[in-house]
Amino acid sequence: MSRFARFLAVDWSGAKGARQKGIALAVALADGGPPMLLPSPDPKGWARAEVLVLLGDLEGPTLVGLDLGISLPFADAGAFFPGWDQSPADARGLWALIDALCADDPHLEAGGFVTHAQASRYFRHGKGHEGDRFLLPGAATREGRFRRAEAAQRNQGVRPVSNFNLVGAAQVGKSSLTGMRMLHRLGGRVPVWPVDPLPDTGSVITEIYTSMAARLGGVTGTATKMRSFEALNDALDAIGSAPVAGTGAIDDHSSDALLTAAWLRRVYESRDFWHPPGLTPDIARTEGWTFGAL
Repeated sequence: MSRFARFLAVDWSGAKGARQKGIALAVALADGGPPMLLPSPDPKGWARAEVLVLLGDLEGPTLVGLDLGISLPFADAGAFFPGWDQSPADARGLWALIDALCADDPHLEAGGFVTHAQASRYFRHGKGHEGDRFLLPGAATREGRFRRAEAAQRNQGVRPVSNFNLVGAAQVGKSSLTGMRMLHRLGGRVPVWPVDPLPDTGSVITEIYTSMAARLGGVTGTATKMRSFEALNDALDAIGSAPVAGTGAIDDHSSDALLTAAWLRRVYESRDFWHPPGLTPDIARTEGWTFGAL
């Protein structure tokens, strides 16, 4: 019998607004069959608060993959925010700080954090507009700081962007910060691996990177986005999943979620993915990890 009954992938968004076309949820059942999109409650898309409610009331033991960074770099400087006396000691403290500084932001947005007088100093806000602490002294590149899991991702052929970078189409900083607000508000109702130990039963939330899942799931070439049902079904076939119905164009948020849900179902029993060599107890409680990063 499968440890999990369902595998839920969430393609997330950090954009402003009450509802987001960029949020997509897909589920793959342990019993097999094609992955399925969960319809949003409103034609304008999911609200982040609705995803929060769904995660707090999961049906059956579910492995959840969130496409966002569940923490910020810590190990490279011994702190999330070196030089700031409010820098938290661990990931849960970070989530609480972000949510507190964003108390006046609606829709789980994170503007209050990235504009805070001290916190803003650690982020890249625009081209040529970097906080004075965006880079560590003597930094080898101007890309920003990275977590240990992101270094492992790079070794597997994908190019993550620093969570301190808020600029460009590939940035994940805003989505990660809004996601951390959501994780704080879950209040421990669902364990978040590896910040929390992996329980023997029940649901678990993990961090995923859909581009890495696509690469490990058989999508090759320079791009990992699938914008047609045909490309998506080719990728699903490569990981042994039944195809989804449809032809022609599909938005890449939906295809990312569908493929990653099926990928989670395929690989979740891999012991290496739960015990990557770079994951130490200190990394787990501060930076977290990305499921599948080795």
